[in-house]
Amino acid sequence: MTFSIIIPVYNRPDEIADLLESLCQQTDKGFETIIVEDGSTVRCLEQVKQYDGLLDIQYFYKDNEGRSIARNYGMERARGDYFIFVDSDCILPPEYIATLRDELERNYTDFYGGPDAAHESFTDTQKAINFAMTAFLTTGGIRGGKIQMEKFVPRTFNMGFARRVFDKVGGFREMFSEDIDMSTRIRNAGYSPQLIRDVYVYHKRRGNLRKFWRQVHVFGMSRITLQLLYPGSMKAVHWMPAIFTVGSAGLITASFFQPWALLPLGVYIAALWGSALHSTRSLKIATKAVAASLIQLYGYGTGFIRAYVWKILLRHGRDEQQEIEMRKGK
Repeated sequence: MTFSIIIPVYNRPDEIADLLESLCQQTDKGFETIIVEDGSTVRCLEQVKQYDGLLDIQYFYKDNEGRSIARNYGMERARGDYFIFVDSDCILPPEYIATLRDELERNYTDFYGGPDAAHESFTDTQKAINFAMTAFLTTGGIRGGKIQMEKFVPRTFNMGFARRVFDKVGGFREMFSEDIDMSTRIRNAGYSPQLIRDVYVYHKRRGNLRKFWRQVHVFGMSRITLQLLYPGSMKAVHWMPAIFTVGSAGLITASFFQPWALLPLGVYIAALWGSALHSTRSLKIATKAVAASLIQLYGYGTGFIRAYVWKILLRHGRDEQQEIEMRKGK
C-alpha cells in the first residue's frame, strides 16, 4: 500500500517546516509528500528544498483558489493508492504512518479519520484552544473524542481515503466545512468511516483567541450551509452553542433583577475549569481554556444564529460566492 500525504499551504512557511520535520522522523518511510502552495505571497519553497532527498516530496505552486481546490490539485498528481490529508499546522508523531499501515493491514477501511492532541511544545493558548475544541463539555465529543453525540465525521486535519473513493466521489468542494461535506458525500456513496484513535496528530490550530473566534464563527455559519445541502443532517449537538448563547444572554439579563440567575452559568464555568485542570494539569492553561471554551461556544453560536436567520428564516439560502470569499479570508 502506497500513501500520498497531501498538504495545502497558504502563507505558513514556519508551520510547514515543523510538519516536514515530523514527516522526516517517521519510522515508516513508505509515503510521498505533496505540498500544494495555494497562491501564497510568502512561499514555503525554501523550507521544502531543505527536505529534498530526505523525503519523497513534490512541490506545486498554483493561483489562490482555496484549500479544497489545492487538495484536489494534489490528488490529481498523487502517485499513491491511498490519500492522507493533514493541515499545514499539524505535527505527526513518529509512529503515525507505521500505526496507520498496521491498522489498515489488520482491519482495512477505505475511509478513516483520527483525533488530534496538543503537543508539549505548543503555547499555553494553543493548548487551551485544543481543550476547547476537543472537550465533551464544549463540542460534545464530535471531533474524535472518547464520547460522541453524533456519528464520527473525519476532518481534514487528520483523515484519509483510498484512491478509488476519490474516483467515485470526486474532490472537495470549496465551501465552509468542506471536510464535513466530503465525509457526508463519501458516506452517502456507501463507505463507512472508521475512527482510528491511535492515528492522531498534534494540531496547533489558531495562535491567538481573536483568530480562533473568527474560525469558530465561520464553523457556526457552515452548519447551516450543510443543513441546506443535506436536509436532516443537523443534530441536537449542533444547536447547543446557539442555545447556550441565547441562554447566557437571558441569564445575564435576568441577573440585573435577580443575581442568583447567574448561578447556572457559574456552575458550568466551574465545571469547564475543573475539567480543563484535570486534562492539562496546569492552573494557567485551565484558566485560558475557560476563555477559549466560551469563545468556542459564543463564536459558533453567534455564527449559527446569524446564518440561520439569514439563510433559513429570511429564505436567502446559500450565497456561494460570499462563502468562497469568506473561506479565503477576504
